[in-house]
Amino acid sequence: MEPILEAWSGLTHPVIGMIHLRPLPGSPRFAGGLAAVIDAALADTRAWSEAGVNGLMVENFGDVPFYQSDVPRETIAAMTVVAKEIRDAVPGLPLGVNVLRNDGESALAIAAAVGASYIRVNVLSGAALTDQGVIEGRAAALMRYRKSLGAEHIKVFADVRVKHAAPLVERPLQDEVEELVRRAGADAVIVSGSGTGKPTDPSHAEEVKRYAGETPVLIGSGADAQSIPQLKPVCHGFIVGSAAKPGGKVDRPIDLALAKTIINAV
Repeated sequence: MEPILEAWSGLTHPVIGMIHLRPLPGSPRFAGGLAAVIDAALADTRAWSEAGVNGLMVENFGDVPFYQSDVPRETIAAMTVVAKEIRDAVPGLPLGVNVLRNDGESALAIAAAVGASYIRVNVLSGAALTDQGVIEGRAAALMRYRKSLGAEHIKVFADVRVKHAAPLVERPLQDEVEELVRRAGADAVIVSGSGTGKPTDPSHAEEVKRYAGETPVLIGSGADAQSIPQLKPVCHGFIVGSAAKPGGKVDRPIDLALAKTIINAV
């Protein structure tokens, strides 16, 4: 199987470290100015880099409650500023962008502007019932937008049965995965537990991997030093965030020792 990114050639299981941003301007919990958001993001960036992570992913995790799809302009502007700071701090590390809850086009615009390598889209195809209501996939618009930007090099990582959501109707998992890859155009499939930091069922990941064929599968939640040995055979990489934070609390900073433990386990 080809590596997801050229930068990951020779790696069997790249690890992507999450940068959970503090609340951004315009969101209900924003306080302290954008400089404080940048400082916290750069501190997490340095910790991940020192631990030996293979890539980073920045997302507006602090902006609860999330918009269903399109986020306001101030969110895009702030995320672009922060992502550029991260990119400049560690230019050798591939960077990804996730605009919550499901604004793939804004994520792609930010990624193209700052030189990022991939984006995450929670619902690329199908529909999911979430705390934001029903979210529908917009693969057609996203993939055409990527083409119009000349940004086909920016990979789209897409969730199947995304966390913090439930399917509107029960469908065969095989159909969902195959449609995500073959019809929606996902470059990698993400499989997770039921919520942020919740464990991913290895048997579920194994099933997704089987249906995904040559498309890489990433574990999107719950991977830690204890679960990684079970998960490695059923995936091609990991997205890690709360497991590298004291007590698994997502609003805490990245702990260097915990991050190193995870990297060493992989």
